Amino acid sequence: MAENEYIYYPGCSLEATAIEYNMSVRLIFKALGIKLVEPDDWSCCGSTPAHSVDHVFAGALAARNLAIVEKMGASTVITPCPACLSAFKKAHLRMVDNEEFKKEVNELLEVPYECGVTAKSVLQVLLEDVGLEAIAEKVTTDFPDLKVAPYYGCIIARPPEVMQFDDPENPVAMDKILTALGVEVCDFAFKTECCGAAFGVVKKKMVNELSSKILNMVLDCGANCLSVPCQLCQQNLDLRQDQINATMHASFKLPVLYFTQIMGLAWGYSPRELGLDKHNVRADHLIRSKRSIEEKRREEEEKAKTKKGKGKKGKVKKKPKAPKTEDKKAETKQPEAKTEEA
Repeated sequence: MAENEYIYYPGCSLEATAIEYNMSVRLIFKALGIKLVEPDDWSCCGSTPAHSVDHVFAGALAARNLAIVEKMGASTVITPCPACLSAFKKAHLRMVDNEEFKKEVNELLEVPYECGVTAKSVLQVLLEDVGLEAIAEKVTTDFPDLKVAPYYGCIIARPPEVMQFDDPENPVAMDKILTALGVEVCDFAFKTECCGAAFGVVKKKMVNELSSKILNMVLDCGANCLSVPCQLCQQNLDLRQDQINATMHASFKLPVLYFTQIMGLAWGYSPRELGLDKHNVRADHLIRSKRSIEEKRREEEEKAKTKKGKGKKGKVKKKPKAPKTEDKKAETKQPEAKTEEA
């Protein structure tokens, strides 16, 4: 496999309900000169439903895709989806740690998986392999009205012994990338709170309540939009936002953007190229304030000059103190003239 390419597993939802996430990921990697290669005949990873029914069957669904990647001669597969990533990592670790489990899984597969593939998130690859410097170098556009709350969701860094990336309670990978883009990142306390995940259909009220708490915290921290790396979180917070408003008697109107969409905007791509028109809550009012990096620098320089000028003007010049003199004792008396007695 070439040095500037990755095996890319998009997952089921990025082919349909989260196609804009797929669009933005592909655009970002193309801009970086990195080729994404999809495995032939990839299939569903099993996600949440499979492991709730049968762990061996769930392991086989994930391992089938890892075996395809392994057969391609690659040692790494990347995916934007935290649920797919979790499925791959859990299957891999169980097969490594438990020979009996590995045997049961491989009995269900046409091509056995020999545990030679590492799964990584797109977020991890951008932070660790591409790097913040390379990300910052491509920035052409600034969005002064954008104030972002970074929301990671439940599983992209948890459980830590499985995901092996970032801090499980206070992840910062997305914060670092957004900061490198020049975006204002707010201090968000609910980074890893659950949005309700896949219970949006069977327990709608619960999901609306959980998501409402997250959206309230976005407003409390001073942000006007969210950045996410998970399409299920995006769906609950964006697509269901009208439901949340109706259930919770709220009036949220908060855009929920994929972090790769924000990267694309900062790199000069249009909202349509990045699929922003596919969101339920539009971000037009926030990205309308865009300006070039050159304009931003000029404005900052002008502000700095103005501030410096006001500082000089506001200073009152003090009169120089008079040099200290001796007191009256130091004054010299004229000597009295001597007179002769008559």
